[in-house]
Amino acid sequence: MGQALLGKENLDGVQSDYRVVYEDKVDECAKILVPDPNWMACALQGGILPPVEVYWELAKDEAEESFTKHTRGYLLHNTKPVDAMTEEQAIEYLIMKDCPQSVWRSWNDGNKPKMVICHKEQLPGTREWRNAWKISEDLATDETVAA
Repeated sequence: MGQALLGKENLDGVQSDYRVVYEDKVDECAKILVPDPNWMACALQGGILPPVEVYWELAKDEAEESFTKHTRGYLLHNTKPVDAMTEEQAIEYLIMKDCPQSVWRSWNDGNKPKMVICHKEQLPGTREWRNAWKISEDLATDETVAA
């Protein structure tokens, strides 16, 4: 984590135009991942972020009933950081880090996709009715993906 803080202090943020829209529960609205500009700068720079598998291991620890605090910080600090990524690779990393695995491992199973990567302008322009947004049944790459 120390390297990420160093990156945040020394790198200019990079605002991504990409958004990740996903649904992990049928009866809930769609969730939207927006990459943090400081995180994106670190991903594009390389040599700062740990492999995504480190986050999976820490999440396993958190899922234990007896979890009180992380005791395997060495995973973050002693694991070789990943190389520089393209913006698209960074979005894939973010999906694997922050979306439930049940969503991204089977995103296209079922009647409609559970996840969509889109551009910011493909989302509704206002947050009106935000709690009712769902992934569109009729997806096209040049249209609004959530409504």
